Amino acid sequence: MPSAEEHVARTCEQGGWVPAGWLAVLAGPLSFGIAGPALVLSDVARDLDLTPAAVTWIVTTFGWAIAVGTPLMARLQSRRGTRTALVGCGTLVLLGGILTLAAPVLPVLVTGSALQGLGTAGLTTIAMSLTRSARMMGLVTASLATVGSVAPLVGEVVAGLLGWRAALALPMLSLLAMPPVLRRRPVTALSAARFDLPGAALLTALVTALVFVPHAWQVATPAAVAAGLAFALWLRHRPDGFVPAAVVRSPAFLLAAGTAFLLAVVNFGTMYALPPLLAERAGWTGQQVGLAITWPLLFGGIASYVVIAVTARTPFEFLVVLFPPLAGAGIVLAGLTTAPFALLGAQALTSVAAASGQGALATHAGTAVPEDSRAAAMGQFNLAYLLGAAFGPAIATLLLA
Repeated sequence: MPSAEEHVARTCEQGGWVPAGWLAVLAGPLSFGIAGPALVLSDVARDLDLTPAAVTWIVTTFGWAIAVGTPLMARLQSRRGTRTALVGCGTLVLLGGILTLAAPVLPVLVTGSALQGLGTAGLTTIAMSLTRSARMMGLVTASLATVGSVAPLVGEVVAGLLGWRAALALPMLSLLAMPPVLRRRPVTALSAARFDLPGAALLTALVTALVFVPHAWQVATPAAVAAGLAFALWLRHRPDGFVPAAVVRSPAFLLAAGTAFLLAVVNFGTMYALPPLLAERAGWTGQQVGLAITWPLLFGGIASYVVIAVTARTPFEFLVVLFPPLAGAGIVLAGLTTAPFALLGAQALTSVAAASGQGALATHAGTAVPEDSRAAAMGQFNLAYLLGAAFGPAIATLLLA
């Protein structure tokens, strides 16, 4: 298995170097779609005369879209090249944002959310695949965590100034990075394999069923099992298909992706559980809650960049046993106390664990597979993490119902 340094050398030889700052701008706004609606959903429900449960489909659909879109857009990148994938994903974000801003009814709003999710998922995967070092990967993943940390407060402020539709369209900020990234003509290796339509359909069915497990487990669980078995059988038949067998047969990749999934479930579940708890126990307003939870999330995002840089040469085995206990400590702290500041401390722990784990483990996940499978590996790794982002809020909502 190639080292991280060897992988960086090969990537540099391909050309198309893009500064890490623009890659961070390209990826970071995805977090607005995940965390930005946390404090504005009540406004949406009031203006559209809907129940709170109904408007949560905005977040659920975004989570589904980024989960489904991550492997699909990664495959588009590996087959058609980075520039084509960038333009396609950027177009989806733009169309989704326009629908969100003009949405008269919930179905249109949900469609806009889905398109933004598909597009930003692809832009994030592209940004991660263009990194050249552990530090660059750390900056990209730290941007996701940092934007996520301020997203609830920014969403609340934007909603107050421009309306909640503008708050839900914040993922469009990723389009700011499109011109400078495209000007640098980024290059990645192309796959000559024929597009595997059945494999893509089966993976989409599996991801869709998994996303709906927290909402309707009686139906979604059997569907997920059936789709998983069908996908496994197809993988044996087509090992070079939509998901290369080299990716899912790599123990290091599976361990990295599974750990990232668990860390995301804990972090995003805590992020959506905290606001109602703080409002109830501390009597804080929406803006006070948004400001309060910004600090632990921001701490997690900034600290993750330092942690990823420090652990760049740390053995993979150590990383997978470092971050889960940190997230577990956050869960224990949140479960044992009702004090607002202790709850914010729990959020800080889960945020550091998730943001650091995503960046540190992503580097190892990418180098655990052959070079021509790296784009697919990044897509599947992000899929695992973003599935956790979809599961976390849904689980938190069920527990607090």
